[in-house]
Amino acid sequence: MNTTPPSATPSAPPAAPDAAALATASEMRRRNPKADPLALLPDVHPTRIPRHIAIIMDGNGRWATQRGLPRMLGHRAGAKSVRSIVEQIGRLGVECLTLYSFSLENWKRPKEEVDALMALYLEYMDAQREEFMRENIRFRQIGLTDGLPKACIDKRDEITELTRNNTAGTLVLAVNYGSRAEIARAVQAIAGRVRSGELDPDAVNEGTLAEALDTHGLPDPDLLIRTAGEMRISNFLLWQLSYAEFYATPTLWPDFTPEHLNYAIRNYASRSRTFGGLKA
Repeated sequence: MNTTPPSATPSAPPAAPDAAALATASEMRRRNPKADPLALLPDVHPTRIPRHIAIIMDGNGRWATQRGLPRMLGHRAGAKSVRSIVEQIGRLGVECLTLYSFSLENWKRPKEEVDALMALYLEYMDAQREEFMRENIRFRQIGLTDGLPKACIDKRDEITELTRNNTAGTLVLAVNYGSRAEIARAVQAIAGRVRSGELDPDAVNEGTLAEALDTHGLPDPDLLIRTAGEMRISNFLLWQLSYAEFYATPTLWPDFTPEHLNYAIRNYASRSRTFGGLKA
């Protein structure tokens, strides 16, 4: 499979940055001094760069199978892609990156693979601990605690607390996550508040539900990327993705590079987002 990103060379030289571009790039650098969107994507206006990107990282197993390797080596290769994409996200000034790492449905996989994935999670978190602090990245995890090994829960809590005050950007891992279960938990929490008299049923609105979700306090994703050619959402952020742009690529996740990410953002920036209205 060809994993080279399509040519993204602009047909004409990018225009000189206007006041809005300079102001937005300045704000990105204030949050993250390493952010330099004008240099990395000179043909994309910084106001058109997504605040929040969500990625369904698909194709690790296929990548390994195509090479005659054990599936677990595909997951390890995928972890390397995570590191390079997290770094590129920061350089582009994106505020938040959410990665679909392990779904509730993934428990159906062979026990050996699940155990190896949990061990890889611990290994990744230990390896990235200093990186999170050096790059000023805040870590957050969404999904159920029930069912996760205690070592993974403890590591999640440790890194979450360690990075709580970091401000350059937020990395969210969706682990033991399913969106329908998340919404059901949110509804249960709201029902409990109504039953206790804390909340008037007539006061329940979209904001009430959004605040009860695992992602409360984060902007909704602007762009959803799915690798390996799949064309479904797979029970991922169903509420939060209501108005996200969808970008699918045949590239398997271990082959997904910063250049692929740049192309996806260029594609996103070329679209007109009307949110149900009309084009200006």
